[in-house]
Amino acid sequence: MKKIIERFRGREGSTDIDQKWTRKVTDVRNWFSFSASERWAEDDKEHEHYTDSGGKSGGQKEKLAYTVLAASLAYQFGLEWGESKSRSFRFVVIDEAFGRGSDDSATYGLELFKKLNLQLLVVTPLQKIHVIEPYVANVGFVSNTDGERSKLLTMTIEAYRADKARRAS
Repeated sequence: MKKIIERFRGREGSTDIDQKWTRKVTDVRNWFSFSASERWAEDDKEHEHYTDSGGKSGGQKEKLAYTVLAASLAYQFGLEWGESKSRSFRFVVIDEAFGRGSDDSATYGLELFKKLNLQLLVVTPLQKIHVIEPYVANVGFVSNTDGERSKLLTMTIEAYRADKARRAS
């Protein structure tokens, strides 16, 4: 155990090698090589190709991450595309979701998860509520004004929309 911890810290004379090793063993995205081909539905021509997200923009990397996540869930749990009645596990928690990415990328991911009929618990910053709003049935708002106790306010999406309209007028 001591040798592993030393390697995480970076051994004298091997700091660069140890940092590379640490990135590899602590981030599952580095455990496999993968590629994906984005194709046009009309003629099956390749539109975009992704290989380990190298050289792509942030939005393209984000779309690839959602695709890989959805594909791995489908494979792991035997999900069928568009199947609505299933006894398979379909609950996914996504923390810090969509906060840094574009609205288009977030919508892409949400549409993909919807097609797999996944039930999502999405934790996202308030500024992205407009993106997830069409995909959720309920929202919860967490606040911690005194720094000691968190409070949770939950409401249906309909109640949220009504409250939002009331505040706007």
